[in-house]
Amino acid sequence: MIELCGEDFAALRARIEGDYAVSDALISAHLPRLPQVFVSDMDSTMIMAECIDELADFAGIKPQIAAITERAMLGELDFEAALRERVRLLAGLDEGAIAECLATRIAMMPGAKVLVETLKAKGCRTVLVTGGFHQFADPVAEELGFERVVANRLEVVDGKLTGGLLGPITDSSVKRAVLLEEAALLGPDTVTLATGDGANDIPMLEAATYGIAFAAKPKARAAANGWIDRGNLTGVLELLGIAADEWVWE
Repeated sequence: MIELCGEDFAALRARIEGDYAVSDALISAHLPRLPQVFVSDMDSTMIMAECIDELADFAGIKPQIAAITERAMLGELDFEAALRERVRLLAGLDEGAIAECLATRIAMMPGAKVLVETLKAKGCRTVLVTGGFHQFADPVAEELGFERVVANRLEVVDGKLTGGLLGPITDSSVKRAVLLEEAALLGPDTVTLATGDGANDIPMLEAATYGIAFAAKPKARAAANGWIDRGNLTGVLELLGIAADEWVWE
């Protein structure tokens, strides 16, 4: 892990990437400050799965949906169109598959709860914002300690998924807007932190004081001013300079 301060970000990044094949790093013009707002992606960031891919497995169509998910995360497909296409393929799936998927397929990313609880203990507002679904995000947020959830919602009628969504789509623009909205409530000098891994997270990562790409796709990693290639999510605390004896283990 490296922390460097300086003005020529491109040169610093090139130096790090030239010297280290993989690294955990944060590039900043100042020593890291405690964030007052933390906004994070969920799938493959706070949890070790893509929920829609795992749900698709119950419908017997995981390969088809996973291929669309991968292309969307790489930034090769329009997010909303890709989301609606994948959700349509789930039409007719029993609602009970959601609970079963949560119980058997969804594991928290190592270090996720320590990261969230430690930031909260430092007075940081925590928000989970995902292009995934409330049916997954709400219980994940409760387990990890997030204070607000912004997500899409699968439509369910008579105990089965209809293949549709309820309400507006949570996409990359919404992720960025949520971060800026939360920061505005605290004032113009608010320090913000964002974590994510895919193309849909890029505007949020770019808007944050510290945008940290976690085990990310190439476009998201390139857009961020921090990244974690090797460690778990407690690496974010290390990059921020929060000593291990201050971490909250619950």
